[in-house]
Amino acid sequence: MTLTAPHQPDADDQAGREQAVTDEVVASFATSTTERYREVMTSLVRHLHGFARDVRLTNAEWETAIDFLTRTGQKCDERRQEFILLSDVLGLSMQTVGINAPASAGATESTVFGPFFVDDAPEIPLGGDLAHGAKGTPCWVSGQVRSTDGTPLAGVRIDAWEADEDGFYDTQYEGNRTAGRGWQVTGENGEYRFWSVQPVHYPVPNDGPVGELITAAGRRPMRPAHLHFKVTAPGHHTLITHAFVAGDPYLHNDAVFGVKDSLIAEFTQHQGGTAPDGTTRDGRWTQVQFDLVLAQQEQP
Repeated sequence: MTLTAPHQPDADDQAGREQAVTDEVVASFATSTTERYREVMTSLVRHLHGFARDVRLTNAEWETAIDFLTRTGQKCDERRQEFILLSDVLGLSMQTVGINAPASAGATESTVFGPFFVDDAPEIPLGGDLAHGAKGTPCWVSGQVRSTDGTPLAGVRIDAWEADEDGFYDTQYEGNRTAGRGWQVTGENGEYRFWSVQPVHYPVPNDGPVGELITAAGRRPMRPAHLHFKVTAPGHHTLITHAFVAGDPYLHNDAVFGVKDSLIAEFTQHQGGTAPDGTTRDGRWTQVQFDLVLAQQEQP
């Protein structure tokens, strides 16, 4: 009697079975309610399955990934967005910014939104105090908002927010304090101006799953000193950007890859004297002039 050895699947058999799984899942989206949904989801499936095949993902690694994503979600609340932070440190945020930023000569470049924006920031008048008690060296921030054709954009909303001198945003403190953030409406010549505090570099929140990821990669969690801006004007693309402090040691090692050379600004140091708003200042203060140029939307 002749015994036949069990069939041993070869590499082609294995690859075929793996591809069959991908094909079956992709086919399940053929009846999607919109073409865009089908396009996005089938591409996601192909790339996700391709990643698993490429690295030969183990069951233990799959379980670790599920646990990581679960804990990332559990770390999120109304004041902290760990998934945005994850997107930031993986460079997905900046990749999305680059894909969607309008190609318009002369417009201020965009950068990451970050996880610390809130919708209910207080309105402050021109020349008002955005710091609202945030600790730090006083800083006078001013500039003009205009279109790429040079037209000043009057009456448009400009939001600004930043960390205090300890490197924390107001949302990172206990309670419901509001400090280091606000919005105002530009003046008749597109001007904006307010007092805040000198930006400092700081680590991104590293007490959660994203911090574990950064540590495992041997990366630094630091962001260079910066001030956030969001400008919204009719007929123009919304601008999300930063003003980075020239000379900061982390300009070329940003944990979220958000620095662009055109966004680096000089923050001038002063010791006492008369400030641009006519007030007399004691001690050290700084100032920066940072114009914001918006790209026009294409007319239909």
